[in-house]
Amino acid sequence: MHQLTIRELARGLRDKSFSSVELTQHYLDRIQKLDPAYNSYITVTADQALAQAKDADARIAQGDDSLLCGVPMAHKDIFCTDGIKTSCGSKMLDNFVPPYNATVVENFNRLGAVSLGKTNMDEFAMGSTNESSFYGAVKNPWDTSRVPGGSSGGSAAAVAALLTPAATATDTGGSIRQPASLCGVTGLKPTYGRVSRWGMIAFASSLDQGGPIARNAEDCAIMMQAMASFDSKDSTSMDHPIEDYSALLDKPLAGLRIGVPKEYFGEGLNPQVAEKIQAAIKQFEAMGATIKDITLPHNSLAVPAYYVIAPAECSANLSRFDGVRYGHRCENPADLMDLYKRSRSEGFGEEVKRRILVGTYALSAGYYDAYYSKAQKVRRLIKQDFMNAFEEVDVIMGPTATSTAYELGSLNKDPVSMYLEDIYTTATNLAGLPGISIPCGFVDGLPVGLQVTANYWREGQLLNLAHQYQQETDHHRQTAPNVA
Repeated sequence: MHQLTIRELARGLRDKSFSSVELTQHYLDRIQKLDPAYNSYITVTADQALAQAKDADARIAQGDDSLLCGVPMAHKDIFCTDGIKTSCGSKMLDNFVPPYNATVVENFNRLGAVSLGKTNMDEFAMGSTNESSFYGAVKNPWDTSRVPGGSSGGSAAAVAALLTPAATATDTGGSIRQPASLCGVTGLKPTYGRVSRWGMIAFASSLDQGGPIARNAEDCAIMMQAMASFDSKDSTSMDHPIEDYSALLDKPLAGLRIGVPKEYFGEGLNPQVAEKIQAAIKQFEAMGATIKDITLPHNSLAVPAYYVIAPAECSANLSRFDGVRYGHRCENPADLMDLYKRSRSEGFGEEVKRRILVGTYALSAGYYDAYYSKAQKVRRLIKQDFMNAFEEVDVIMGPTATSTAYELGSLNKDPVSMYLEDIYTTATNLAGLPGISIPCGFVDGLPVGLQVTANYWREGQLLNLAHQYQQETDHHRQTAPNVA
């Protein structure tokens, strides 16, 4: 059963090939047996999952035809879940149990989906390797000596290890697309404002966006249909028409104009990865698309701009964790100042502290104009580069990551090198555009991801071209060793 897609699982549930309770128990058994090797889950909610499955079976018996009803999935531990610990991968929230559900969680609950639990992640979504989690590093199912990517590494690893058919995730600077690339799965980062951020613990409010990770584009389309919604509780949610993403999947690609930025194929890109990306682009050309060389002249400034703006926003957002209202509180504080200092020092990990310090510095008097203000101006230039490109092409293609998954611990002592791994993904977030990563081959047995970026609100177009590519290739059907 764990080899089946969401659509196949939905068909099996309605054909009475298996019940949701049987299916859910099957996944729970796999998690118990296999996840100690991957550490992809922080919390497994077995009792709740089986209760939801029982309810789903009753709904299906009464004629509920939702594709997600009775289908197990998992939530990144950044989405608040009523009565279930939501830690955001941090000691600071190790004891936090929300009294409400995030809008995204409510959307899935309303459709009858079954939640298996909460997936591991970089602490407060800060990291590219999933090693900053308070609960330990996640291991890549393709090679457990390597990282799965971050910050949604737990979601990507759980899908790659067939421990869930799909999972929710979030993307602030590439945190859906990069782990999807390194784990050989499909990950979609929607247009900023397409998916509600209410109940999603904030890292950088102008960049964070929720999205799905699944094994293929068709499953991502089904997940996206549930996740996309206008939410009056979220001031950044956009009231824009929602497409029928599944209905768009079979549209032919004839006439599609693909832009290939020269900046994506320069120094720093693994040559073998570049070969796989070029081969994938040629495959699209064989399917009827036209290829055009383009330029994104300010792309090299994306990482520096991102690592001023994101830490600045994180500094403001994480100021709420002070040991007073909720979260970790130090023992026996001498006074209020001691409470603040020790609670935050003990509750936050090294990477989070680093980014808070950088962000606070960038926002401080005398440096705001020198750093934060200039980074926002660069952000505007980056967005304009994309707008200029989309006057000539429909989508932009290139690598998701500079290399395949690297070894655990290899970048722990060099945060700048880790930040540079985001060179192909951060610009999309700065501009608020949608992007997708799809498997396009392997180098030395490790997955390579192709990134595609489209204009605003074109998630349907991204899912369509990804699905069409996956009808012609089998990279997304490959499974990691020892997980079948």
